[in-house]
Amino acid sequence: MADIALPPSRFDIETQTLIIGSGACGMVAALAAQEAGQQVLVIEADPVPSGSTALSAGLIPAAGTKLQHDAGIVDDPRQFARDIQAKAKNENDPILVDALAKGAALAIDWLTDELGLPFSVVTDFDYPGHTHRRMHGLPTRSGAELIDALRSACEARGIDVVCGLRAETVFADSRTIAGVRAARPDGQSETIGCRKLILACNGFGGNRQMVVEYMPDIENAVWFGHGGNRGEAVIWGTALGAETRALGAYQGHGNVAHPHGILITWATMTLGGVQVNNKGQRFWDESQGYSEAARAVLAQPGAEAFAIFDDRIADVARQFEDFKQAEAVGAVQFAETPEALARTMGLPSVALKETLDGLPCDGTDEFGRRFGPERLAPPYCGVRVTGALFHTQGGLKTDGTGRVQHKDGSPFPNLFAGGGAASGVSGNGDTGYLSGNGLLAAVVLAALRGRQKWEICHEDLVSVLCRLREWCRLLGPPAAPSGAKRDAARYRTPYSWHNPF
Repeated sequence: MADIALPPSRFDIETQTLIIGSGACGMVAALAAQEAGQQVLVIEADPVPSGSTALSAGLIPAAGTKLQHDAGIVDDPRQFARDIQAKAKNENDPILVDALAKGAALAIDWLTDELGLPFSVVTDFDYPGHTHRRMHGLPTRSGAELIDALRSACEARGIDVVCGLRAETVFADSRTIAGVRAARPDGQSETIGCRKLILACNGFGGNRQMVVEYMPDIENAVWFGHGGNRGEAVIWGTALGAETRALGAYQGHGNVAHPHGILITWATMTLGGVQVNNKGQRFWDESQGYSEAARAVLAQPGAEAFAIFDDRIADVARQFEDFKQAEAVGAVQFAETPEALARTMGLPSVALKETLDGLPCDGTDEFGRRFGPERLAPPYCGVRVTGALFHTQGGLKTDGTGRVQHKDGSPFPNLFAGGGAASGVSGNGDTGYLSGNGLLAAVVLAALRGRQKWEICHEDLVSVLCRLREWCRLLGPPAAPSGAKRDAARYRTPYSWHNPF
């Protein structure tokens, strides 16, 4: 249960920066905060850190990185920002877009140079909507590898990541966050005081009620995200008066192996593959992107489709750990002819052959998709797929540093959000999602807000002073202590208003 309450008179534990959630967002924020000299504590509801990151390919887009330069790729944040806005039809907050586009290269260079994460640029295929090759990933192109690397970095730097603690109550006095109450698996709870709270507890894709309310067009999709996506950040923020944005935005994926539940990289499409329905016929322009593919696939008979490509494309796809796992469990079928592949997959042989024979060579098809000069060739490959909801893209509105905004337009003094907890840069639906947007927002905002120090804004300072004046009026002038009593004299207030920095 996510709720809000007034702070207790004392906390069981106190820290400067408290982070809820230990996915990529939470751990990057922790590393950045510690580097900035802050005392950090991360709490995680799961037994081990994972989050939605562990289910992804772990790719982060960034423009102007050292790695791009070394690969001979000329790119810059301004073009990146234009690509983000073009995909979302300019529905995004331009301030946030610019902050992410500019901060991405700094974040990747920091993770590579300072933390030693072995990123490299994906250089052998293009992602829809990106004008340059700017996807950065670890060797296995796996989100699980990214999580393990970040967890190791936190351990090496002595950052406390406490698992098995689920935050349930946020303590706040007016707009200033004081801490949280977290429940342990044994049913007991403890209170944790903080000077800054970072919500990195992801989105609400696992909250059925919220999905039906905000994203009814995808409510019947397979939920492919992390089970901890319950929407606590949005619930807490709304109760505090925070502004939310783009709650109907989400990332779908229309290439999830079915019934295996394994993500099949969209490289199988961008390099010349196609999707057909159970009649062996194509039904849309696959070059649009994998997010909008989810609804396109779910609209087909049986809510399924078949990804058709060849072994040339499969060779590229094998850099992704997910694809290798799909091959290992038999999700990827191979055949020397379209007819043989159709029989293997239960498709009409004649229809599938006609579909593949009709693909343009260095031309444009009836859906408006442009094909290159290289045609599909034996051996052919096929995977039965379905559409899935991967994660939500709407959430709490933040500024360019991850600071949560109140409905009246002013910032909360010490409340930050990122990743799925914050509104991203994917427009208002599924078509605005540019590949990598999820981890872009998670990692870059985390790096920015981790370095932000706790502040009291003007309104809160006035509130504090008024309260102190009222206490003094009620208490009256204190008697002047003498001797040892003077040294021991203390005048305590219910809350400790000091800046630890």
